[in-house]
Amino acid sequence: MRILVIGSGGREHALLNAMQGHDLTVAPGNAGMTRLATVRPVDVASPQAIVDLARETNAELVVIGPEVPLVAGAADALIEAGVPVFGPTKAAAQLEGSKAFAKDVMAAAGVPTASATRVEKLVDIASALDEYGPRYVVKDDGLAGGKGVVVTEDRAEAKAHAEAVLEAGNPVLFESFLEGPEVSLFCLVDGETVVPLLPAQDHKRAYDNDEGPNTGGMGAYAPLPWLPEDGVATIVDVIARPVAEEMVRRGTPYQGLLYVGAAWGPDGPAVVEFNARFGDPETQAVLSLLETPLADVLLAVAEGHLDEVGELQWRDGFAAMVVLAAEGYPQAAKTGGVITGEALDDPTKVLHAGTALEDGEYVAAGGRVLGVVGQGATLEDAVAEAYQVIAGIELPGSFYRKDIARPAIEGAISL
Repeated sequence: MRILVIGSGGREHALLNAMQGHDLTVAPGNAGMTRLATVRPVDVASPQAIVDLARETNAELVVIGPEVPLVAGAADALIEAGVPVFGPTKAAAQLEGSKAFAKDVMAAAGVPTASATRVEKLVDIASALDEYGPRYVVKDDGLAGGKGVVVTEDRAEAKAHAEAVLEAGNPVLFESFLEGPEVSLFCLVDGETVVPLLPAQDHKRAYDNDEGPNTGGMGAYAPLPWLPEDGVATIVDVIARPVAEEMVRRGTPYQGLLYVGAAWGPDGPAVVEFNARFGDPETQAVLSLLETPLADVLLAVAEGHLDEVGELQWRDGFAAMVVLAAEGYPQAAKTGGVITGEALDDPTKVLHAGTALEDGEYVAAGGRVLGVVGQGATLEDAVAEAYQVIAGIELPGSFYRKDIARPAIEGAISL
């Protein structure tokens, strides 16, 4: 099958890995993907440019990785052009594109989530802070690449973030804080059919012990040894399926990947956020354990017969993924540094995210530069393998968290 993957990060590298054996093109891609696919340029924010490239490559399936093309309407344009696409329409992608829209859908579907207030004026910030403190959850209502959320005890920090969001032209959402450990569950959705993948957990803060600013994600692991045996089914029944059914009722059926970010509190799971696509960095860990051919499943969603796929098959054991970040990330990542290491061209272990080639050498071209994946019979084994590989990679000034999955390994997470 001729497949066009849209995107350029570690998530897309993982998607390419999972679809080996097909004729793959990736756009705009990155330097580390050339061994897996033909790399082509494209403007990801232009639906027409994506349609043109799909036609040029005779794509039989287009898989959209990041959120920007989805919210721009790339799936709609491809559907109109008669090209099968994995990814929701512009209207359905508002589950990620507008947190206020997502709250409205959840309210209609009876899905548990945090209470929230949408603020559009600077003068309303103080009263919202009064209502939602002292642990403040302040979110950019638009797309923010996973970095538009501040969770803090510091009122001044919460106020500053809210002001920055409004001054950038976006509404801001104040939410009540949800107790409990977080679960990332990817669900394939085709209308009212929902097929879950393995549950995962990511690490958002930049530094060990969940310190420092929020990032796009510094690492992840899957599955979750602390989640109840029926945990995935509960999240599907309580959250994913009711949302899918509500989207159908609204005349905007969801087809693609619905990322459910949930906090599991005393009363069970409640939604923290939705994403309209595979999450990064969880995808890298989750897909490394998938045995069912991914391309066939994504095509089934695109063509509307996910109900014929059945349960997905997985390898035994665990996977862990650790991000190597450039100096200064996430505030102002330093690019251009030369990356060295024997494992750089091993796509089963090292997934490129922000890299480029200069004079035959890999250099940092983004904040999250690489993701290293380890696997093992136990979670501890998987983490150890990832750290062994990442220790052999050099990038001046770079850093990575040393505690990925440690709370789970030490039994510090419980429900």
